Amino acid sequence: MARFPEAVAEGLDEAMIREVVHHFYAAAREDPVIGPVFRARVPDDRWQAHLDTIEDFWCSSLLGTRRYEGRPMPKHLAISELNDDHFRRWLALFRHTVTQICPQKTAELFVERSERIAEAFRINIGMARGEDLMFRPKLTREPYP
Repeated sequence: MARFPEAVAEGLDEAMIREVVHHFYAAAREDPVIGPVFRARVPDDRWQAHLDTIEDFWCSSLLGTRRYEGRPMPKHLAISELNDDHFRRWLALFRHTVTQICPQKTAELFVERSERIAEAFRINIGMARGEDLMFRPKLTREPYP
């Protein structure tokens, strides 16, 4: 049983998550800001496995499937160039993707969850880098180009 019945009523299921993941990451891989990060770390022969992992992550996060057992933070901590510009672009592209594919309430659910995840990643990465986080402003939204 899904944890978000109102979203399920709008078609949120594994097939929709798969469609979002595939559309988003196809665009992300070609994006001039975040594409180079993906291409440098996920070679072509590992791309499908990466998509499968991301699908499992979102299915676990939104549908409660518990298929995802990974630890995404260490992999993101290892990306030294990762900064707020990357997070803003990731979120803008993700918002664009889900609003194109999903019904409104389901898109809102994806957006809310993605923004919480991005903020948590920013905080953890900042702490690991020894940054002063006391007065760090929340990540601003970037419009989709």
